[in-house]
Amino acid sequence: MVLWVFGYGSLIWKAGFEYDDRQVCLIKGYRRVFYQGSTDHRGTPEYPGRTVTLEPAEGEICWGVAYKVSKEEDKQIAVTYWLLSWTKGSERSFRHLEVREKQYDNKAYLDVYAEPMATTPVISGVMVYIASPDKKLNCNYLGPASVEEIAKQIINAKGPSGPNREYLFQLEQALIQMGCEDKHVIDLANEVRRILLEEVSTVS
Repeated sequence: MVLWVFGYGSLIWKAGFEYDDRQVCLIKGYRRVFYQGSTDHRGTPEYPGRTVTLEPAEGEICWGVAYKVSKEEDKQIAVTYWLLSWTKGSERSFRHLEVREKQYDNKAYLDVYAEPMATTPVISGVMVYIASPDKKLNCNYLGPASVEEIAKQIINAKGPSGPNREYLFQLEQALIQMGCEDKHVIDLANEVRRILLEEVSTVS
């Protein structure tokens, strides 16, 4: 059985597992938001970073990438992977997404479309990781805040995978390369740049 995985954050530019096909596509009825706290990759428990999750939103779309994984060995790596950094030997083959996306407590199976006006999905039952807003189930959920507040958190946070701002800018660039616009991402990236420029001007 073929496994399809939809990436809407760092999976867009860094899959980290072998795949047979990669398709730019979108899901309907959701929007991408920087509401999930990251205490293990782009932040720390003391100072969480912010990464994207999906929020149900009628009439909205979210562009991303669907990866097709056919080989059984590749599926095991894909449905598990990020343990690559922390485990040894044969165990390393067994953990990519389940560990990489461990702070995302929900898995959904959604239809993906080639364009916003399409009514027939190009692929059905694509696996998507989502961080729920229920703090009893997802203790790292940070939720909504003003663009300025989120931008300041992103500027100051960094973790084992690097600065939080790098994640934001890489996401922005990946979406631009795909020819996809996301107002939330653009507004945040512009606000981060504005604040950083302001800080440089103040020091000067």
